[in-house]
Amino acid sequence: MAASLGKVCSYQLPLTAGRCGSDWLLLRAQRARQFQQWPWCSLSSGRGRFNAASLGLQARVRPFPLLIATGGGYMGYDQYGRYKDRELTKIGIEVPPRIANETQVALYKTIPTRLLSRAWGRLNQVELPTWLRKPVYSLYIWTFGVNMQEAAVEDLIQYRNLGEFFRRKLKPALRPVCNSHCVISPADGKILHFGRVRNCEVEQVKGVTYSLETFLGPHTWAEAINCTIKPSNEEDPSSFQDLLVTKEGNELFHCVVYLAPGDYHCFHSPTDWRVAHRRHFPGSLMSVNPGVARWIKELFCHNERVVLSGEWTHGFFSLTAVGATNVGSIRIYFDKELRTNSPRYSKGSYNDFSYLSNNNQEGVSMRKGEHLGEFNLGSTIVLLFEAPHDFTFNLKAGQKIRYGEPLGTM
Repeated sequence: MAASLGKVCSYQLPLTAGRCGSDWLLLRAQRARQFQQWPWCSLSSGRGRFNAASLGLQARVRPFPLLIATGGGYMGYDQYGRYKDRELTKIGIEVPPRIANETQVALYKTIPTRLLSRAWGRLNQVELPTWLRKPVYSLYIWTFGVNMQEAAVEDLIQYRNLGEFFRRKLKPALRPVCNSHCVISPADGKILHFGRVRNCEVEQVKGVTYSLETFLGPHTWAEAINCTIKPSNEEDPSSFQDLLVTKEGNELFHCVVYLAPGDYHCFHSPTDWRVAHRRHFPGSLMSVNPGVARWIKELFCHNERVVLSGEWTHGFFSLTAVGATNVGSIRIYFDKELRTNSPRYSKGSYNDFSYLSNNNQEGVSMRKGEHLGEFNLGSTIVLLFEAPHDFTFNLKAGQKIRYGEPLGTM
Protein backbone atom coordinates (compact mmCIF):
# COMPACT_ATOMS: atom_id res chain seq x y z
CA MET A 1 0.00 0.00 0.00
CA ALA A 2 2.79 2.41 0.94
CA ALA A 3 4.77 1.51 -2.18
CA SER A 4 1.75 2.11 -4.39
CA LEU A 5 1.10 5.39 -2.68
CA GLY A 6 4.77 6.30 -3.18
CA LYS A 7 4.48 5.66 -6.94
CA VAL A 8 1.43 7.86 -7.15
CA CYS A 9 3.19 10.59 -5.22
CA SER A 10 6.30 10.36 -7.41
CA TYR A 11 4.37 10.79 -10.67
CA GLN A 12 1.25 12.79 -9.86
CA LEU A 13 1.82 14.89 -6.68
CA PRO A 14 4.09 17.85 -6.12
CA LEU A 15 7.57 17.00 -4.87
CA THR A 16 6.97 17.67 -1.19
CA ALA A 17 8.09 15.33 1.53
CA GLY A 18 5.14 16.14 3.76
CA ARG A 19 2.54 14.46 1.49
CA CYS A 20 4.01 10.97 1.31
CA GLY A 21 6.17 10.49 4.39
CA SER A 22 9.27 8.35 4.78
CA ASP A 23 8.26 5.70 2.21
CA TRP A 24 8.18 8.27 -0.51
CA LEU A 25 11.63 9.57 0.46
CA LEU A 26 13.07 6.07 0.41
CA LEU A 27 11.65 5.39 -3.08
CA ARG A 28 13.00 8.68 -4.39
CA ALA A 29 16.47 7.89 -3.04
CA GLN A 30 16.45 4.51 -4.82
CA ARG A 31 15.41 6.13 -8.09
CA ALA A 32 18.13 8.77 -7.72
CA ARG A 33 20.79 6.08 -7.33
CA GLN A 34 19.51 4.27 -10.45
CA PHE A 35 19.39 7.57 -12.33
CA GLN A 36 23.05 8.28 -11.50
CA GLN A 37 24.14 4.88 -12.85
CA TRP A 38 22.89 5.68 -16.39
CA PRO A 39 25.85 6.48 -18.76
CA TRP A 40 24.40 9.67 -20.16
CA CYS A 41 23.64 10.97 -16.67
CA SER A 42 27.08 10.40 -15.15
CA LEU A 43 27.81 14.11 -15.32
CA SER A 44 25.86 16.26 -12.88
CA SER A 45 25.60 19.50 -14.82
CA GLY A 46 23.12 20.10 -17.62
CA ARG A 47 25.91 20.81 -20.08
CA GLY A 48 27.69 17.64 -19.06
CA ARG A 49 24.55 15.60 -19.61
CA PHE A 50 24.20 17.12 -23.08
CA ASN A 51 27.81 16.26 -24.01
CA ALA A 52 27.43 12.72 -22.72
CA ALA A 53 24.24 12.29 -24.71
CA SER A 54 26.06 13.55 -27.81
CA LEU A 55 28.76 10.95 -27.25
CA GLY A 56 26.11 8.30 -27.01
CA LEU A 57 24.64 9.47 -30.33
CA GLN A 58 28.06 9.29 -31.98
CA ALA A 59 28.54 5.78 -30.67
CA ARG A 60 25.33 4.73 -32.36
CA VAL A 61 26.51 5.99 -35.81
CA ARG A 62 27.63 3.04 -37.99
CA PRO A 63 30.18 3.96 -40.74
CA PHE A 64 29.36 1.04 -43.07
CA PRO A 65 25.62 1.80 -43.43
CA LEU A 66 26.52 5.47 -43.80
CA LEU A 67 28.95 4.59 -46.60
CA ILE A 68 26.35 2.42 -48.32
CA ALA A 69 23.74 5.17 -48.07
CA THR A 70 26.14 7.80 -49.41
CA GLY A 71 27.33 5.59 -52.27
CA GLY A 72 23.79 4.58 -53.14
CA GLY A 73 22.69 8.20 -53.19
CA TYR A 74 25.58 9.16 -55.46
CA MET A 75 24.88 6.28 -57.84
CA GLY A 76 21.23 7.22 -57.94
CA TYR A 77 22.10 10.82 -58.73
CA ASP A 78 24.55 9.70 -61.42
CA GLN A 79 22.02 7.35 -63.02
CA TYR A 80 19.42 10.12 -63.03
CA GLY A 81 21.88 12.38 -64.86
CA ARG A 82 22.56 9.66 -67.41
CA TYR A 83 18.83 9.14 -67.87
CA LYS A 84 18.42 12.84 -68.66
CA ASP A 85 21.30 12.64 -71.12
CA ARG A 86 19.64 9.73 -72.93
CA GLU A 87 16.35 11.59 -73.14
CA LEU A 88 18.08 14.64 -74.60
CA THR A 89 19.89 12.44 -77.11
CA LYS A 90 16.59 10.91 -78.23
CA ILE A 91 15.23 14.31 -79.20
CA GLY A 92 18.35 15.20 -81.15
CA ILE A 93 20.25 17.30 -78.62
CA GLU A 94 23.95 16.41 -78.50
CA VAL A 95 25.14 15.92 -74.91
CA PRO A 96 28.86 16.17 -74.09
CA PRO A 97 30.30 12.98 -72.52
CA ARG A 98 30.59 12.77 -68.73
CA ILE A 99 34.33 12.53 -68.02
CA ALA A 100 35.67 11.18 -64.73
CA ASN A 101 37.84 13.60 -62.77
CA GLU A 102 41.28 12.73 -61.39
CA THR A 103 39.87 11.78 -57.98
CA GLN A 104 37.39 9.33 -59.46
CA VAL A 105 40.08 7.73 -61.62
CA ALA A 106 42.43 7.49 -58.62
CA LEU A 107 39.71 5.81 -56.54
CA TYR A 108 39.08 3.34 -59.36
CA LYS A 109 42.78 2.53 -59.50
CA THR A 110 42.83 1.67 -55.78
CA ILE A 111 40.82 -1.46 -56.59
CA PRO A 112 43.38 -4.33 -56.81
CA THR A 113 42.31 -5.33 -60.33
CA ARG A 114 45.71 -6.82 -61.18
CA LEU A 115 45.64 -9.11 -58.15
CA LEU A 116 42.02 -10.04 -58.80
CA SER A 117 42.83 -10.79 -62.44
CA ARG A 118 45.71 -13.07 -61.44
CA ALA A 119 43.39 -14.89 -59.04
CA TRP A 120 40.79 -15.19 -61.81
CA GLY A 121 43.43 -16.58 -64.15
CA ARG A 122 44.37 -19.30 -61.66
CA LEU A 123 40.71 -20.11 -61.08
CA ASN A 124 40.29 -20.55 -64.83
CA GLN A 125 42.91 -23.31 -64.81
CA VAL A 126 41.17 -25.37 -62.12
CA GLU A 127 39.75 -28.52 -63.70
CA LEU A 128 36.00 -28.78 -63.13
CA PRO A 129 34.26 -32.08 -62.32
CA THR A 130 32.47 -33.53 -65.31
CA TRP A 131 29.03 -33.15 -63.71
CA LEU A 132 29.66 -29.44 -63.01
CA ARG A 133 30.92 -28.36 -66.44
CA LYS A 134 27.62 -28.16 -68.29
CA PRO A 135 25.77 -26.09 -65.61
CA VAL A 136 28.69 -23.62 -65.25
CA TYR A 137 29.24 -23.13 -68.99
CA SER A 138 25.49 -22.97 -69.68
CA LEU A 139 25.16 -20.13 -67.17
CA TYR A 140 27.98 -18.25 -68.91
CA ILE A 141 26.43 -18.88 -72.34
CA TRP A 142 23.07 -17.57 -71.15
CA THR A 143 24.60 -14.51 -69.45
CA PHE A 144 26.77 -13.32 -72.36
CA GLY A 145 24.89 -14.71 -75.35
CA VAL A 146 27.59 -17.10 -76.59
CA ASN A 147 26.87 -18.80 -79.91
CA MET A 148 28.16 -22.32 -79.32
CA GLN A 149 27.05 -23.45 -82.80
CA GLU A 150 30.15 -21.65 -84.13
CA ALA A 151 32.53 -23.47 -81.78
CA ALA A 152 34.71 -26.24 -83.15
CA VAL A 153 33.75 -28.32 -80.09
CA GLU A 154 30.10 -27.86 -79.13
CA ASP A 155 30.07 -30.51 -76.39
CA LEU A 156 30.52 -28.58 -73.13
CA ILE A 157 31.77 -31.67 -71.31
CA GLN A 158 34.96 -31.59 -73.40
CA TYR A 159 36.15 -28.29 -71.88
CA ARG A 160 38.10 -29.21 -68.76
CA ASN A 161 38.23 -25.70 -67.28
CA LEU A 162 37.00 -22.16 -67.81
CA GLY A 163 40.21 -21.21 -69.59
CA GLU A 164 39.68 -23.78 -72.32
CA PHE A 165 36.09 -22.67 -72.73
CA PHE A 166 37.07 -18.98 -73.05
CA ARG A 167 39.71 -19.81 -75.65
CA ARG A 168 37.48 -22.09 -77.70
CA LYS A 169 38.24 -22.31 -81.41
CA LEU A 170 35.84 -21.73 -84.27
CA LYS A 171 34.81 -24.26 -86.88
CA PRO A 172 37.11 -24.31 -89.92
CA ALA A 173 36.18 -21.89 -92.74
CA LEU A 174 33.47 -20.30 -90.58
CA ARG A 175 35.13 -16.87 -90.95
CA PRO A 176 36.24 -16.46 -94.57
CA VAL A 177 38.95 -13.85 -94.96
CA CYS A 178 38.12 -11.08 -97.42
CA ASN A 179 40.94 -11.01 -99.97
CA SER A 180 39.74 -8.00 -101.96
CA HIS A 181 40.40 -5.51 -99.15
CA CYS A 182 43.71 -4.53 -97.66
CA VAL A 183 42.70 -4.50 -93.97
CA ILE A 184 40.30 -6.88 -92.24
CA SER A 185 38.92 -7.02 -88.70
CA PRO A 186 41.38 -8.88 -86.46
CA ALA A 187 38.63 -10.18 -84.13
CA ASP A 188 34.92 -10.55 -83.47
CA GLY A 189 33.60 -7.53 -81.61
CA LYS A 190 32.07 -4.07 -81.78
CA ILE A 191 33.51 -1.04 -83.56
CA LEU A 192 34.00 1.69 -80.96
CA HIS A 193 35.61 4.29 -83.21
CA PHE A 194 37.61 4.71 -86.42
CA GLY A 195 38.96 7.44 -88.67
CA ARG A 196 41.98 9.67 -89.26
CA VAL A 197 44.31 10.67 -86.44
CA ARG A 198 44.18 14.44 -85.83
CA ASN A 199 46.73 16.51 -83.87
CA CYS A 200 48.22 13.42 -82.24
CA GLU A 201 44.88 12.69 -80.52
CA VAL A 202 42.95 9.45 -81.04
CA GLU A 203 39.32 8.88 -80.09
CA GLN A 204 38.60 5.73 -78.05
CA VAL A 205 34.87 6.50 -78.34
CA LYS A 206 33.09 9.54 -79.76
CA GLY A 207 34.14 12.65 -77.87
CA VAL A 208 36.67 10.93 -75.58
CA THR A 209 40.31 10.93 -76.71
CA TYR A 210 43.76 9.80 -75.68
CA SER A 211 47.26 10.90 -76.59
CA LEU A 212 48.91 8.93 -79.39
CA GLU A 213 52.37 9.53 -77.90
CA THR A 214 51.30 8.33 -74.44
CA PHE A 215 49.63 5.28 -75.94
CA LEU A 216 52.60 4.14 -78.06
CA GLY A 217 55.41 5.56 -75.91
CA PRO A 218 58.63 7.22 -77.17
CA HIS A 219 59.40 6.70 -80.84
CA THR A 220 62.72 4.94 -80.14
CA TRP A 221 61.21 1.71 -81.51
CA ALA A 222 61.11 3.34 -84.96
CA GLU A 223 64.81 2.55 -85.32
CA ALA A 224 64.02 -1.15 -84.99
CA ILE A 225 61.62 -1.14 -87.94
CA ASN A 226 63.99 0.90 -90.12
CA CYS A 227 61.65 3.89 -90.36
CA THR A 228 63.10 7.20 -91.47
CA ILE A 229 63.03 9.35 -88.34
CA LYS A 230 62.27 12.97 -89.04
CA PRO A 231 63.44 15.79 -86.80
CA SER A 232 60.86 16.28 -84.05
CA ASN A 233 59.46 19.59 -82.88
CA GLU A 234 58.46 19.45 -79.21
CA GLU A 235 56.32 22.57 -79.55
CA ASP A 236 54.23 21.02 -82.32
CA PRO A 237 51.70 18.53 -80.87
CA SER A 238 51.45 16.72 -84.20
CA SER A 239 55.21 16.14 -84.52
CA PHE A 240 55.00 12.66 -83.00
CA GLN A 241 52.26 11.78 -85.47
CA ASP A 242 54.43 13.00 -88.33
CA LEU A 243 57.16 10.57 -87.27
CA LEU A 244 54.88 7.65 -88.01
CA VAL A 245 54.02 8.75 -91.54
CA THR A 246 56.95 7.57 -93.62
CA LYS A 247 55.64 8.06 -97.18
CA GLU A 248 54.61 11.21 -99.00
CA GLY A 249 50.86 11.60 -99.42
CA ASN A 250 49.98 9.14 -96.63
CA GLU A 251 47.95 9.75 -93.49
CA LEU A 252 47.58 7.98 -90.16
CA PHE A 253 44.38 6.00 -89.47
CA HIS A 254 43.03 4.16 -86.45
CA CYS A 255 40.30 1.64 -85.61
CA VAL A 256 39.15 0.33 -82.20
CA VAL A 257 37.47 -3.10 -81.85
CA TYR A 258 35.94 -4.08 -78.50
CA LEU A 259 35.70 -7.80 -77.65
CA ALA A 260 32.82 -8.57 -75.26
CA PRO A 261 33.07 -11.52 -72.82
CA GLY A 262 30.81 -13.59 -75.06
CA ASP A 263 32.85 -13.04 -78.23
CA TYR A 264 35.45 -15.29 -79.81
CA HIS A 265 38.59 -14.44 -77.80
CA CYS A 266 41.35 -15.04 -80.36
CA PHE A 267 42.65 -12.33 -82.67
CA HIS A 268 44.29 -12.60 -86.06
CA SER A 269 46.56 -10.65 -88.36
CA PRO A 270 44.58 -7.84 -90.02
CA THR A 271 46.82 -7.68 -93.10
CA ASP A 272 50.07 -8.91 -94.64
CA TRP A 273 52.82 -7.25 -92.62
CA ARG A 274 56.03 -7.86 -90.71
CA VAL A 275 56.26 -7.38 -86.94
CA ALA A 276 59.60 -5.92 -85.90
CA HIS A 277 59.08 -4.72 -82.33
CA ARG A 278 57.06 -5.39 -79.19
CA ARG A 279 56.48 -2.90 -76.36
CA HIS A 280 54.74 -4.04 -73.18
CA PHE A 281 53.13 -1.51 -70.81
CA PRO A 282 52.28 -3.13 -67.42
CA GLY A 283 49.51 -0.68 -66.47
CA SER A 284 46.21 -1.02 -64.64
CA LEU A 285 43.45 -3.44 -65.56
CA MET A 286 40.34 -1.30 -65.56
CA SER A 287 37.26 -2.35 -67.50
CA VAL A 288 37.22 -1.35 -71.17
CA ASN A 289 33.46 -1.69 -71.51
CA PRO A 290 32.14 1.04 -73.86
CA GLY A 291 30.39 2.70 -70.93
CA VAL A 292 33.69 2.98 -69.03
CA ALA A 293 35.50 4.08 -72.21
CA ARG A 294 33.07 6.99 -72.46
CA TRP A 295 33.71 7.90 -68.81
CA ILE A 296 37.51 7.71 -68.40
CA LYS A 297 39.68 9.81 -70.69
CA GLU A 298 42.83 8.02 -71.90
CA LEU A 299 41.54 4.71 -70.53
CA PHE A 300 43.67 2.74 -72.99
CA CYS A 301 46.76 4.61 -71.82
CA HIS A 302 46.08 3.64 -68.19
CA ASN A 303 45.63 -0.07 -68.90
CA GLU A 304 48.16 -2.79 -69.52
CA ARG A 305 48.78 -3.28 -73.23
CA VAL A 306 51.07 -4.95 -75.75
CA VAL A 307 52.02 -2.87 -78.80
CA LEU A 308 53.22 -4.77 -81.88
CA SER A 309 54.86 -2.41 -84.39
CA GLY A 310 56.09 -3.03 -87.91
CA GLU A 311 55.51 -2.28 -91.57
CA TRP A 312 53.11 -3.18 -94.33
CA THR A 313 53.06 -2.29 -98.01
CA HIS A 314 51.96 1.30 -97.29
CA GLY A 315 54.34 2.04 -94.40
CA PHE A 316 53.90 2.00 -90.62
CA PHE A 317 51.48 -0.55 -89.09
CA SER A 318 50.74 -1.46 -85.46
CA LEU A 319 48.34 -3.64 -83.53
CA THR A 320 47.81 -3.10 -79.80
CA ALA A 321 46.13 -5.63 -77.51
CA VAL A 322 44.70 -3.75 -74.52
CA GLY A 323 44.16 -5.66 -71.27
CA ALA A 324 41.17 -5.25 -68.97
CA THR A 325 39.72 -6.53 -65.69
CA ASN A 326 40.13 -10.34 -65.58
CA VAL A 327 42.09 -10.12 -68.85
CA GLY A 328 45.54 -9.80 -67.36
CA SER A 329 46.86 -12.54 -69.61
CA ILE A 330 47.55 -11.41 -73.21
CA ARG A 331 49.16 -14.12 -75.28
CA ILE A 332 51.07 -13.62 -78.54
CA TYR A 333 51.57 -16.99 -80.20
CA PHE A 334 54.99 -16.35 -81.73
CA ASP A 335 56.35 -14.56 -78.63
CA LYS A 336 57.18 -17.06 -75.89
CA GLU A 337 59.01 -14.44 -73.80
CA LEU A 338 55.97 -12.23 -73.18
CA ARG A 339 54.59 -12.29 -69.61
CA THR A 340 51.67 -9.97 -68.86
CA ASN A 341 50.16 -9.04 -65.47
CA SER A 342 53.29 -10.19 -63.71
CA PRO A 343 54.20 -8.86 -60.23
CA ARG A 344 57.78 -8.25 -61.35
CA TYR A 345 56.67 -5.43 -63.66
CA SER A 346 55.70 -2.10 -62.10
CA LYS A 347 53.16 0.37 -63.44
CA GLY A 348 54.39 3.44 -65.27
CA SER A 349 57.17 1.65 -67.11
CA TYR A 350 57.46 -0.28 -70.36
CA ASN A 351 59.55 -3.15 -71.69
CA ASP A 352 60.87 -3.32 -75.25
CA PHE A 353 61.72 -6.40 -77.27
CA SER A 354 62.96 -6.52 -80.86
CA TYR A 355 62.20 -9.39 -83.21
CA LEU A 356 65.08 -8.33 -85.44
CA SER A 357 68.49 -9.94 -85.11
CA ASN A 358 71.66 -10.49 -87.08
CA ASN A 359 70.16 -13.67 -88.49
CA ASN A 360 66.70 -12.20 -89.00
CA GLN A 361 66.45 -8.75 -90.52
CA GLU A 362 62.79 -9.10 -91.52
CA GLY A 363 61.19 -9.73 -88.13
CA VAL A 364 58.07 -11.90 -87.91
CA SER A 365 56.10 -12.11 -91.16
CA MET A 366 52.33 -12.36 -90.69
CA ARG A 367 49.81 -13.28 -93.36
CA LYS A 368 46.31 -11.79 -93.45
CA GLY A 369 44.00 -13.89 -91.24
CA GLU A 370 46.80 -15.82 -89.58
CA HIS A 371 46.39 -16.59 -85.85
CA LEU A 372 48.18 -13.91 -83.84
CA GLY A 373 47.13 -14.17 -80.17
CA GLU A 374 44.34 -14.46 -77.63
CA PHE A 375 42.77 -12.90 -74.54
CA ASN A 376 41.54 -14.70 -71.45
CA LEU A 377 38.09 -13.13 -71.40
CA GLY A 378 37.49 -10.11 -73.64
CA SER A 379 39.18 -6.80 -74.28
CA THR A 380 40.12 -4.33 -77.03
CA ILE A 381 42.24 -4.25 -80.18
CA VAL A 382 43.55 -0.89 -81.45
CA LEU A 383 44.89 -0.65 -85.00
CA LEU A 384 47.09 2.32 -85.98
CA PHE A 385 48.44 2.36 -89.51
CA GLU A 386 49.70 4.53 -92.32
CA ALA A 387 47.78 4.50 -95.60
CA PRO A 388 47.19 6.66 -98.68
CA HIS A 389 44.89 9.63 -98.15
CA ASP A 390 42.12 8.01 -100.23
CA PHE A 391 41.73 5.12 -97.76
CA THR A 392 38.16 5.03 -96.42
CA PHE A 393 36.50 2.92 -93.72
CA ASN A 394 33.31 1.04 -94.61
CA LEU A 395 32.07 1.01 -91.02
CA LYS A 396 29.59 2.54 -88.59
CA ALA A 397 30.40 3.28 -84.96
CA GLY A 398 28.77 0.70 -82.71
CA GLN A 399 28.29 -1.94 -85.37
CA LYS A 400 29.10 -5.60 -84.77
CA ILE A 401 31.89 -7.05 -86.87
CA ARG A 402 33.44 -10.47 -87.29
CA TYR A 403 36.99 -11.53 -87.81
CA GLY A 404 37.81 -11.59 -91.53
CA GLU A 405 35.34 -8.89 -92.57
CA PRO A 406 36.76 -5.80 -94.33
CA LEU A 407 37.44 -2.57 -92.45
CA GLY A 408 38.09 -0.26 -95.40
CA THR A 409 39.22 0.20 -98.96
CA MET A 410 41.56 2.39 -100.98
